[in-house]
Amino acid sequence: MNDLLKISITAAIEAGKEILDVYHNEFEVETKTDNSPLTAADKRSHNKIKEMLSPLSIEMLSEEGKQLSYEDRRNWKRFWLIDPLDGTKEFIKRNGEFTVNIALIEEGVPVSGVVYVPVTGKLYYGDKDNGSYTFTVNGEENKTIESYMQSAEKLPDAALPETFTIVASRSHNTPETEEFINEKREKYGNVNCVSSGSSIKLCLVAEGKANIYPRLAPTMEWDTAAGHAVAKFAGCKVYNYNTGNELQYNKENLLNPWFVVERS
Repeated sequence: MNDLLKISITAAIEAGKEILDVYHNEFEVETKTDNSPLTAADKRSHNKIKEMLSPLSIEMLSEEGKQLSYEDRRNWKRFWLIDPLDGTKEFIKRNGEFTVNIALIEEGVPVSGVVYVPVTGKLYYGDKDNGSYTFTVNGEENKTIESYMQSAEKLPDAALPETFTIVASRSHNTPETEEFINEKREKYGNVNCVSSGSSIKLCLVAEGKANIYPRLAPTMEWDTAAGHAVAKFAGCKVYNYNTGNELQYNKENLLNPWFVVERS
């Protein structure tokens, strides 16, 4: 597990370099069949991650890869679930709030995950054996992944805020989310709302910088799996809004139900 985690961390950082190379130059935006945006950064990140993980001979499901039928993947016991660039809308806005996400799924639940924010260099990772951690890539060419991991801070790395804090999507807010926030205001009085893009939102709860993240809007499995692992192994729950059960992966329909991330 530790070797797989190191390789996935390395792959996320290398994919981040591909993304930044596009980010710091002019780029075109395509529209996919589901009307979501696509850039060269999405493709280059996908190709880099595929290049680095393929030798491990573990099945792979990526947003930008070939979408396999359920018949092809239904019996997978272990696989990589990848979003090469989560937050393409934030990438296009150039606000820095986009991430590389790599999760390892076993029997339908994440057992490790890496979330990397290329613009800031901040990387979050978690696994079932060791918990969740964060470190910041500082560009030192001779610094190894092992040395970064040895100096990483264990999550949560902050006490919960004095004011009940809700983190919500910057680009995908909904009336249902507003209703959820209002219910918390009635319960806690003063409530602080923080907006962020991509899977950073799950990591803010994992860090202890927010109490809860409600996602009462559509997401796909690759959007959440890595952040789910980071939050889960930092002591948080990631659960179906309607049933209270933990989110599951490799379903026939890869659309997530509405969910909540909450510190226990």
